[in-house]
Amino acid sequence: MREPDPDRFSARQWPDWSFWTDARSGAPARHPGRVRSVVVNGLMMGFLAAWVIALSDGRYGPVRTGLVFGFLGCYALAYLLVLWFGPLALRRQRIAMVAAMFALGATPALILSSPEYLTGLTYAIATGLMLLPLRFSLPLGFGTAVAQIAWMAIGEGRVSWGEVLTLVAVTAILGVVYALTFTIGHLKLAREQIRRMAVDQERQRVARDLHDVLGHSLSTMTLKLGLTRRILETSGDTAAALGEIRDLDDLCREALSDVRATVSDYRTVSLATEVAGARMALRAAGVHADLPAPDAAAPELQGVFGYVVREAVTNVLRHSDAQRCTIRVGRDWLEVADDGTVPDGVVPGHGLTGLAERMAAVSGSLEHGRGPHGGFRVLARGPAGAA
Repeated sequence: MREPDPDRFSARQWPDWSFWTDARSGAPARHPGRVRSVVVNGLMMGFLAAWVIALSDGRYGPVRTGLVFGFLGCYALAYLLVLWFGPLALRRQRIAMVAAMFALGATPALILSSPEYLTGLTYAIATGLMLLPLRFSLPLGFGTAVAQIAWMAIGEGRVSWGEVLTLVAVTAILGVVYALTFTIGHLKLAREQIRRMAVDQERQRVARDLHDVLGHSLSTMTLKLGLTRRILETSGDTAAALGEIRDLDDLCREALSDVRATVSDYRTVSLATEVAGARMALRAAGVHADLPAPDAAAPELQGVFGYVVREAVTNVLRHSDAQRCTIRVGRDWLEVADDGTVPDGVVPGHGLTGLAERMAAVSGSLEHGRGPHGGFRVLARGPAGAA
């Protein structure tokens, strides 16, 4: 859906009919509720038809009667047009529409000098309740009733309370109806937005997990292939080369299994498995590994710490010239540091960003950058409750 015009509405003040727009183009849609509203309200124009029948006796003369019929026709047509175009109009256009409706609706009463005909302003009040904030439209409706009472009391010396109660009842009932309409429409929009957010979150989860799985696995495979090639080119030791190829075969099968489990959301990561994989990958790259016993971490942090080890070691293999990699684990923290060269202005990639999101999901935090003794360091801290 396109971004709303800032002049179109304010969610807290102006009625928002954006649920009557096309979700793909943002253009006015032939929404069933919109069509139904115009049809139903068109049928309710029978109140004006009763006026036409009452005025057909010619008691007001042909000139005034003809003028009233003309204004009533314009009033009815304007009402239907406002029902169709008004909900998607800008603020200034909405105000102009409501003002025009009140002018067209009040003119017949002024021509006939009869305050009873102000009851016909119920349609103008309806458009005001639909297009304007309730704090403006409700006083407008009740103010019309007060004006009708004053005109009757001063001009005719009596008040037709039935006509006045009609105005008051219409204002109150339509106010409730439109408030419920806005609420239901906004709930539908919220449900659709939640659905889209759920789909986006699932896509992000799959993309993040695939990045973690394939990034580490492919980096290790690349190192293993390079080591196998060097063995065959330098020493011709086929036994050692076959050992590396067997490891590659196991890595390929494991990566394929991880991808399938990631897509189906059945994949689980453990710190012990990732430490063992890090040891094999670092050894293949010729990096001295100083690895801990993974049992020191809290059980609820084993999974997320496994992701940290996987991504941090992958970065060492792909981006670092380190000769040594050290991993330290505490009850609620994990540190991965190397002794490589760290260029200035390192920008975190998708992997570190995904790790930060994973740590935030367990109320933890992630720090990364130049270590106190040189090299690059990644420090993950779990929530205090895990300590």
